[in-house]
Amino acid sequence: MRILVTGSSGTIGTRLCERLLADGHTVIGADWEPCKWNKEIENLRINVDLRDPKQLHRCHPEPVEGRNSPFDLIIHLAANARVYELVENPERAMDNFIDTFNILEFARKNGIKKMMFASSRETYGNIHLPAGQKYSEDKAHFMTCESPYTASKIGGEALFEAYKRCYGIETIIWRFSNVYGMYDDSVRVVPLYFRQASAGETLKVFGKDKCLDFTYIDDCVNGIVLGIDKWDTAKNDTYNLAYGEGTTILHLAERMKELLKSSSPIEIGTARTGEVTHYIADISKAQKKLGYAPQTPFDRGIEKAVEWYRANT
Repeated sequence: MRILVTGSSGTIGTRLCERLLADGHTVIGADWEPCKWNKEIENLRINVDLRDPKQLHRCHPEPVEGRNSPFDLIIHLAANARVYELVENPERAMDNFIDTFNILEFARKNGIKKMMFASSRETYGNIHLPAGQKYSEDKAHFMTCESPYTASKIGGEALFEAYKRCYGIETIIWRFSNVYGMYDDSVRVVPLYFRQASAGETLKVFGKDKCLDFTYIDDCVNGIVLGIDKWDTAKNDTYNLAYGEGTTILHLAERMKELLKSSSPIEIGTARTGEVTHYIADISKAQKKLGYAPQTPFDRGIEKAVEWYRANT
């Protein structure tokens, strides 16, 4: 297939592009940031600001005889993705709305009929489920929207649904959950704790009981690839891509200290505005329809992440 990946320089984008190339696909990336991790992925990147529809013409590859549209599939990963940063700077959530609208319009105008959207477990908000119950895909609702970031993802899902119904674009929506591992040196909690624990600095935990479902990068990418390979079975639906087990942020902090033999103190504060405080994914739909089977439990994944950070940062 010929595939356009927006956000190709990010954590998921870089690893996904590597996998797609290894699987024999033709890949073009679209990102306004260079890919600093992989020169091959950087060489495939088109420098484009998706907020400006006039720049999207740059994404057109050279025409191929017999091809009616420039791409078989668009995987839309690009987003401003730090929840609390968008609470502080809500205009960055508007960027997400604009990016998503523009890439859908690009698809509509160019006859591209398959699209994937990177949504989030934030769409579930802070609803309280009975003990032991996990979040299935039907639990998301705009009335539990906690933050501008959440709104941008719920709105993105709605736009994808509208373009499916109005313009015949087949879609898959992925709800990712705390994807971690290689190619991430951001201020997300895993790389942040690695840097802080390495330097003996205080690890701040916002919510003693905050519990989330951490997904190792390769499990996430495997899920996306399964959607491509099983498109006719998977299409026009929404899937949780996670590990299916919860880990507290406090345990993450303690585990990071243990792996790095760090003396960093842990400071426990209250949960921050806009953030989901408890989430464990029900991944049974992805398991049943796609054969999704995550392989990396949290404790092993965090070991692999630390090994990568030590070697690459």
